[in-house]
Amino acid sequence: MQGNAREPKFLNEVLGMKHWDAIIDFMAYSTKDFEQVYEQFLSHTEQYVFLSSSRVYAESEGPITEDSPRLLDVCKDADYLATDEYALAKAREENILRASGKKNWTIIRPYITFGDYRLQLSCEEKESWLYRCLQGKTIVFSKDLADKQTSFTYGEDVSRGIAAIVGKQEALGEAFHITNSEHHKWGEICNCYLSAIEKETGRKPKLLLTDKYEYYYGGNVPQVKYDRLYNREFDNSKINQFVDIKTFHPTHEALDCCIHNFIQNPRWLPINWMYEAYKDRLTGDKDSLGVLFSHLKDIPGKRSKLKYLLVGTGLMNPPR
Repeated sequence: MQGNAREPKFLNEVLGMKHWDAIIDFMAYSTKDFEQVYEQFLSHTEQYVFLSSSRVYAESEGPITEDSPRLLDVCKDADYLATDEYALAKAREENILRASGKKNWTIIRPYITFGDYRLQLSCEEKESWLYRCLQGKTIVFSKDLADKQTSFTYGEDVSRGIAAIVGKQEALGEAFHITNSEHHKWGEICNCYLSAIEKETGRKPKLLLTDKYEYYYGGNVPQVKYDRLYNREFDNSKINQFVDIKTFHPTHEALDCCIHNFIQNPRWLPINWMYEAYKDRLTGDKDSLGVLFSHLKDIPGKRSKLKYLLVGTGLMNPPR
């Protein structure tokens, strides 16, 4: 069935069809919205699988376990804690489940997951870096992010991990992160991308490394400050009781395959043309007005074209 899961009438119709063996919830809620629906989910299933995120964890000097401190519990930044940013919202929603008085829930905490059509470079989606690369433009990244360790997990492996806990009594009332055993510096991930792209296209991609991420992001971003600038290495032994983590795909091999598959059959989400113009300014990819105007043919809509020109000529900066 397809419908709007934020629409109470549709949600009640689906939940009321039967008492479900399992509900796997991929939705992203505000804390306020989750408070309105969690009791319905718990009362209509034997097992409610809540997709949280490993972004909930605070910075850690060693491998992260499911019991490692969370940002919500240890962060001292009052301004950040006053928000309902994704990592905080997920942690608060975990707390709601734990305080529900029921145990028919399982919390899943994936981390950065990739596939043929989801290829991130730190917080940048493929539309922000791979699109530039395949257009012959310069990719922009930063030295502070390139030096940080990360876990990068193939989507199929995360899917198998989620499926493996469904119907397992031992998983009730527990939290699991589903992550690759490997960890790599973001610089290594970037180089893996560049090598795979060069192999597919025959062209060596161009890369500009700024000193700090704020320079090319145009300001401070909580997702970077409270996640991507942390070293992320995970102890995934807990989920191993349900799925053999040794069968997870090696990161570099899977990334090579995904780049190949995408270039063979590219599909793009909408491009942020203001941010694209900002990067053109940083890299010199719009060395002249002629070059700047030549890019307009790829931009849909007069408003997007105007914003691209305003940012590209330095008359305004993109909002972040």
